[in-house]
Amino acid sequence: MIEKQVTSRDQGHILTNIGVWSPDSKCLIYDLRIRGDVFSGTRIERVNVETGEVEALYESINGACCGVVTCSPVEDKVVFIHGPENPTPDWEYGAYHRFGMVVDMQNPGKGVIADARDLTEPLTPGALRGGTHVHVFSGDGQWISFTYEDALLAENNSNVEHRTLNIESRLAGNGSAVGASICRDRSASGITGEKGGPHVNLRNVGVCVPAGPVTVKKDHPRNHDGAYFSVLVTKTTANPQPGSDEISRAFSDAWVGVDGYVKEDGTRQKKAIAFQGHVRTEKGETITEVFIVDLPEDLTKAAPGLPIEGTMTTRPNPPAGVVQRRLTFTSDRKYPGLQGPRHWLRSSPDGSRIAFLMKDDDGVVQLWTVSPNDGELRQVSRNQWDVQSAFSWSPDGKSVAYVMDNSIFVTDVATGESRRLTECSDDKTAPSPLACVFSPDGRKIAYMLPDAGADNGRCQLFIVRIVD
Repeated sequence: MIEKQVTSRDQGHILTNIGVWSPDSKCLIYDLRIRGDVFSGTRIERVNVETGEVEALYESINGACCGVVTCSPVEDKVVFIHGPENPTPDWEYGAYHRFGMVVDMQNPGKGVIADARDLTEPLTPGALRGGTHVHVFSGDGQWISFTYEDALLAENNSNVEHRTLNIESRLAGNGSAVGASICRDRSASGITGEKGGPHVNLRNVGVCVPAGPVTVKKDHPRNHDGAYFSVLVTKTTANPQPGSDEISRAFSDAWVGVDGYVKEDGTRQKKAIAFQGHVRTEKGETITEVFIVDLPEDLTKAAPGLPIEGTMTTRPNPPAGVVQRRLTFTSDRKYPGLQGPRHWLRSSPDGSRIAFLMKDDDGVVQLWTVSPNDGELRQVSRNQWDVQSAFSWSPDGKSVAYVMDNSIFVTDVATGESRRLTECSDDKTAPSPLACVFSPDGRKIAYMLPDAGADNGRCQLFIVRIVD
């Protein structure tokens, strides 16, 4: 194996957990945050991994920051989080105050806002009322997925909801480890049922589709137009019924397959998203399970009586034809729920398996997969050490890359055999858990290492070449 340092400048370099390579596998795309959990970067860049040449793709202005960039798998196009310009005390950067920005890399410096925002009545179909995060292009590069939080509902329930989200963020891996995957009961935090009353802000998953532009009225200083038609595709409730498939949070999503997946009846589901969802067990504990939403070709049509834009006191509804299903049922296991470091679900390229992390019966965090059809679980790795990071599939679907024992590893999905690609390091110089990403040509893996000359967590970008 050949390890190579790609960047060396005195600045931050943060890779997202997926979509960090240009389609031709020549460049890495990144943002300038010093640390992944502090949104402080103001520029999106790309670097040629062979020549080291760096090009600025976008720079935010007027007090805004930008980051968490991903690249289209088929075009020279990127999408990333953009924070509010001219932030004010009541509208600073936060989960429900951000939006997606799309930039053509052939025309750097100029971006278009992906998701419109409308905060006043009458609400606009195709516009959201809050903030989007971790934007990822579908396999054909046409749709963009994201996670979402709602400004209207957060303001309506500000005191209770802020306390609860802080609790859930610490326990459920929003910037930290998933830990035991058992979270505090929401009712203990003061949130009660929503029936007959206003909804609360809950994290959900949404999609931008090229059915825009969406134009909104400009009667609120934070309203803006969007180039795409944006909707939520998951359904959540503040207090899931114990033992049911209801969820209180949808997050860490992934497109299923490059071109969807084949159903049991032989038909192809062209667009689907797998995600993590918080369910409540019969014992009243909250654990994380794997869910999927099958998406229709047209996401602009509302189901009867369920407006996709929601109301001022209720969250947006999934469009007609969206089907949400639970895939894993792990409450009876010795270590229930998804486990390990913060990670995003990842699908095999053919869509037949969805990968996630969970402890085995010995308490070791391993790589597992589940079928999008029948929910069949399969343990892939049988390592002596915990998987330490987010992970990615090789383009041929034969292996998965991740950090383990402070090294870069790949595991053969068919055999479960794991192979070390880089030398084991100490904890201070170990690869970052945020990203370990195969290139589109399958010959390289990108990751981050702490900068030896910095003591603030700043990283440099590295690649390891896979030599047969």
